[in-house]
Amino acid sequence: MPLRQSRSGTRTAAAAATLMLVAVTACGDDGDSSSGADGRETVRVAALPLIDCAALYIAQDRGLFEKEGLDVRIQQIQQSLQALPALAKGQIDMVASANYVTYLQAHEKGTLDIRIVAEAIRAAPRMMDVLVSEDSDIKSIADLAGKKLAVNVLNNVQSLTFNEILERQGVDRPVYRAIPFPQMGAALDKGQVDAVHAVEPYDNAIQDDLKARVLIDGSSPPVESIPLSGYVSTSKYVDGNGKTLAAFRRALKAAVEIAEKDASAVRGMLPTYTKVTEEQAESIDLPVFPPTVDAAQLTRLTDLMKKQGMLKKPIDPATLIVK
Repeated sequence: MPLRQSRSGTRTAAAAATLMLVAVTACGDDGDSSSGADGRETVRVAALPLIDCAALYIAQDRGLFEKEGLDVRIQQIQQSLQALPALAKGQIDMVASANYVTYLQAHEKGTLDIRIVAEAIRAAPRMMDVLVSEDSDIKSIADLAGKKLAVNVLNNVQSLTFNEILERQGVDRPVYRAIPFPQMGAALDKGQVDAVHAVEPYDNAIQDDLKARVLIDGSSPPVESIPLSGYVSTSKYVDGNGKTLAAFRRALKAAVEIAEKDASAVRGMLPTYTKVTEEQAESIDLPVFPPTVDAAQLTRLTDLMKKQGMLKKPIDPATLIVK
């Protein structure tokens, strides 16, 4: 069941800072894990300050990685595509909350030979919405046709899923504009765009700050429960670090089980690595945190990508999943 809670009025909005990837020196040219604190194996993970990474931070906070003999070092980024060069060069070992579309496209182009270590989240009701300003003339999804809609990255999972919602409702597409999540509220307020496609925690913050209206739930059919992001590495790293990855996945799965049983564990963790207040965290709508990777669910995503021209040929996700 999705861990989510109905939104209540929150008073304090989150001001999200722009976060850049911290460059690190690769530990050896062969991609093997290096020895970290107290002899533990080091795993370098790039992560976005999004709900997607809640299980990662729970595992770190509760010593689940340490229990498995790992020294997990997290480096924050603003967009998952920022980590592509560092992952390709072996400067990081994995990207958490990796936007599947970005990395599947990189795989198809030969930029990266990716492997999916674990799932991060799947869509759940109200965890990503299309928002308009309080006094906007846009009253229905049909009014959005031809208008400027902000997404975090062009030709990616937001437009991919929203295009399917529009097609289901027989509505023409908007004109997508690339605006990073932390800047969407300001862009909407200044009239630079007509609407924004925001995910949590930015979704909630924009509604609080601007009294923005929800035009439509971005997790509506036919894209309900679709996989959105995961933990992505490379075949080179996976092939040389089987034991380390197995330990990482055990710790992460234990953290997901905590999140599944206790939504407060997720809500309590959010203010520690995002600009979300404790009050705001109580009303944020949470996604689904899958305990295992489901190839059939990922195929829903790759099929949509092929349909919309984001992939030139089909990709079988089952061949990319770490066993």
